[in-house]
Amino acid sequence: MKIALMDSGIGLLAAAAAVRTLRPDADLVLSSDPDNMPWGRGTSEDVTRRALAACEAAAAHGPDALIIACNTATVHALPAVRALLEPEIPVIGTVPAIKPAAAGGGPIAIWATPATTGSPYQRGLIRDFAAGVEVTEVPCPGLADAVQWADEDGIDRAVAAAAALTPRDVRAVVLGCTHYELVAERIRAAVQRPGAEPLVLHGSAGAVAAQALRRIGARPEPATEAHGGLTVILSGRHETLPPAALTYAEGRGLQAVSHAG
Repeated sequence: MKIALMDSGIGLLAAAAAVRTLRPDADLVLSSDPDNMPWGRGTSEDVTRRALAACEAAAAHGPDALIIACNTATVHALPAVRALLEPEIPVIGTVPAIKPAAAGGGPIAIWATPATTGSPYQRGLIRDFAAGVEVTEVPCPGLADAVQWADEDGIDRAVAAAAALTPRDVRAVVLGCTHYELVAERIRAAVQRPGAEPLVLHGSAGAVAAQALRRIGARPEPATEAHGGLTVILSGRHETLPPAALTYAEGRGLQAVSHAG
């Protein structure tokens, strides 16, 4: 079994780690485009072009399925990627976990990039899945970039700024960018109020990993021997995991239990 994942940067680590947890025997192909980050500052056409290039680089390795582990790429490029690769390669997009967060009742906050916050796409998800629930959209300028480059001070500043915009009574936070899942516990620590109910964080990694297996008719087998391979493609070049990726538990875990692809 081979599962490919695509993202602008290392945000794909969370979903890759989730796939590896469900199927330790799966070969993984990680295709990202750090040379052109951040994608969110470009036009929709720019994002689509870069997403297609990253997906084509991954598809050349013959995966059984491809996960677009990037909210921005899913918004702009999912139809184009599916038109290119399906039905030969099933394509799974990443959607902010607004529906399960709203199911738990409000109030909730959605942390997302400035480009996504307030966008018709996100407002549509709120309308469809969180009607009647108090929702606050929180822009997080600089957070994805700081996570990408493991900029500890930058992460602290961006998380603190977003936490200051988050209502004190929120019960759940939706992590609306895959990069944010890599610093989920730092976000929890910044938003959790003393004496309040434990804050619930909603990411997408586990859901997209499970959906990828369903699309290819595979079952989770977490007890399988961990012998899956790991292929890393950075802006079209075959590389190893970048140093910044290894500052996160997900990156270290992938490197520790994988052999080079």
